[in-house]
Amino acid sequence: MKKGIQSAKEILLKTNFLERILDQKKYIHQEFQDFGLRLAARLEDLQHKSLYINLTKNLPRFLLEQASEFALDYPKKAARAKIFMWKLHGLCQEKNLKFPSGKKRIVKIKRNILKNKNRQISLKI
Repeated sequence: MKKGIQSAKEILLKTNFLERILDQKKYIHQEFQDFGLRLAARLEDLQHKSLYINLTKNLPRFLLEQASEFALDYPKKAARAKIFMWKLHGLCQEKNLKFPSGKKRIVKIKRNILKNKNRQISLKI
């Protein structure tokens, strides 16, 4: 065992921080993926890891930080993820940014629009 000061590289290589966050092996290639996983771990909402990765990819970092600090100050641990999303939605509205929605929701909206158009056409005939 070495005695003395260790470099930061040695410390980081010795300790795998992502292993504590994830139960199974995941491949992280981009920085926003790492930030999204760490955000999910801080909010104790690991079931929705992909949501946080998507948010970190599409939204400015300072908004995510503000919303996460607000949520972490909330006393109930169970509601932190909901408080985070509520605050983030409000911050996006203040900055006139579009809050990202999932692809599934967009597909459902498009289907409903097409159904309504088909109904209108059949009613006119």
